[in-house]
Amino acid sequence: MLSYLLTAFALMLVLEGLLPFLAPAVWRETFKRITAMADGQIRFIGLTSMIVGLVLLILLH
Repeated sequence: MLSYLLTAFALMLVLEGLLPFLAPAVWRETFKRITAMADGQIRFIGLTSMIVGLVLLILLH
């Protein structure tokens, strides 16, 4: 179980690092836009991301 968790965490880090590595200017501009959003908007994005991730996990297992 721990092995799967660490593998998932490592994969998340690789995916999270792709945009800043490949397009740092786009990443910087996106980050600036996110920091300008209201807390409610950021929470909605986070909630949507979690729901999509959970649905994918359910569909794949």
